[in-house]
Amino acid sequence: MNSAEKTKSNTTAKGEQTKALILNSALDLLRERGYEETTMRAIAKKAGVSLGNAYHYFGSKEHLIQAFYHRTHEEHLVAALPVMQKETNLKARLLSVLRLKISTLEPYHEFAGILFKTAADPHSPLNPFADDSAPTRHDSIKLFEDLVADTKARIPGDLRAELPYLLWLYHMGIILFWIHDSSPKRARTYRLIDQTVDLLDKLISLASNPLMRPVRKRALKLVAELRDLG
Repeated sequence: MNSAEKTKSNTTAKGEQTKALILNSALDLLRERGYEETTMRAIAKKAGVSLGNAYHYFGSKEHLIQAFYHRTHEEHLVAALPVMQKETNLKARLLSVLRLKISTLEPYHEFAGILFKTAADPHSPLNPFADDSAPTRHDSIKLFEDLVADTKARIPGDLRAELPYLLWLYHMGIILFWIHDSSPKRARTYRLIDQTVDLLDKLISLASNPLMRPVRKRALKLVAELRDLG
């Protein structure tokens, strides 16, 4: 590596450290003050950077939250990949991926409750279904595409095409339950995962039955209509 490349590498590393510092400072303040009361100026002050520098990395508070969404997805992906590489059974994969989602989110449980007040607003750019959230949403759906892609489960082609999106919706429901779960070590959430994954696995198996074809077609048509409404 020549001197120019080394300088560029050091600059990039320093930039990533500053970016992480600003994001961590923002999360701390958001926990303490809530979303509305946390300003970019306060975030910059806590991080020890200029306001201009904070805006250089994050154009707004919304960009900071989107970075938080991306971080939690990356943490989940790192945890889930070994399972995906080792396991080919659909039920085992789904069970592990969902349990790992909750375990990687757990350090942010208190913050998730604070954020939910804003993110639940259908018109908020922080809503998981909003256009601003599309990059992380698509990455998350891609994880479920990979989960389904090379599994040994018998899945009809039309259902296989929609299943990643349906599983993403299902996992969002699990996260919503987790946000409101006050049980020790989120035992209720893990119990919900265990029981519903078992139920889903049985329903997916039934979907390949020829007698279920009319019901499956009708259900998938409804899903397509609902997606068009979004």
